[in-house]
Amino acid sequence: MTKPLRKAVMPVAGLGTRFLPATKTVAKELLPVVDRPLIQYAVDEAREAGIEQFCFVTGRGKTAIVEQFDVAYELERTLEERNKQKELAELRAQALPPGSVLTTRQQVPMGLGHAIWCARHFIGDEPFAILLPDDLMMCDVSCTKQLADAYRETGGNVVAIEEVPRERVNKYGVLDVAEDKGRLVSVKGLVEKPPIEKAPSNLTIIGRYVLMPEVIGHLAKMEKGAGGEVQLTDGMAKLIGSQPFHGLRYEGRRFDCGDKLGFLEAQLAFALQRPELAEGVRGFLPRYS
Repeated sequence: MTKPLRKAVMPVAGLGTRFLPATKTVAKELLPVVDRPLIQYAVDEAREAGIEQFCFVTGRGKTAIVEQFDVAYELERTLEERNKQKELAELRAQALPPGSVLTTRQQVPMGLGHAIWCARHFIGDEPFAILLPDDLMMCDVSCTKQLADAYRETGGNVVAIEEVPRERVNKYGVLDVAEDKGRLVSVKGLVEKPPIEKAPSNLTIIGRYVLMPEVIGHLAKMEKGAGGEVQLTDGMAKLIGSQPFHGLRYEGRRFDCGDKLGFLEAQLAFALQRPELAEGVRGFLPRYS
């Protein structure tokens, strides 16, 4: 019987240098897509999957991320006085229950694997999800819920995957496929940012994972991989053979909001999903084509 999936880790310690000067004083995870910050989309996605506890792995200057999910008493009182009930309801829906948010510091940027290891006491002996807020997902069913369902089906580790052009595989963690069943792919190996000519496939991992707690033991060895950093992919690879490990072709679309073009595309795509904005957006777009 699989343990329930209740916990999610969100690494948010990055400096956001690709968005300077906007991120000089504002965490990149708080940059808005339409009217919600990236971190809010990630938390809402996780909550749809039944996640109850959240750990933000932060760095210097990231305290405002936690405040995004706190109760803003003065603001709520002002909205009540002005009878802005819609805005008040939206604000209250964002707040997370007391005791459901923890933070831990990654003082030194040593890679994604190191960031996850920093959350080891939060993870304990339970399965956990990882969401990278830079990857903004547009799915009818929450991408994390799709992974959670696959975890309950397979009883082991599951990562969200997508195919990329062969010339781009050196930017991702890449699957070495044991058996491709369509929606689910059985994995026999993982390689982080391989040279194009040595990549075992063009199936790559995106920023959504459900992992077993045993990965922490491998990350604790602090073995450095690609880029001289502690790579999560290397830790995950050591689980293969002792635990089920699958890639899931999720249903939906990913926007790479760590990239300026991806961020701009996400603005348009999410605005077009909003009935009150779609017509206006379609009206002004031809002016810039």
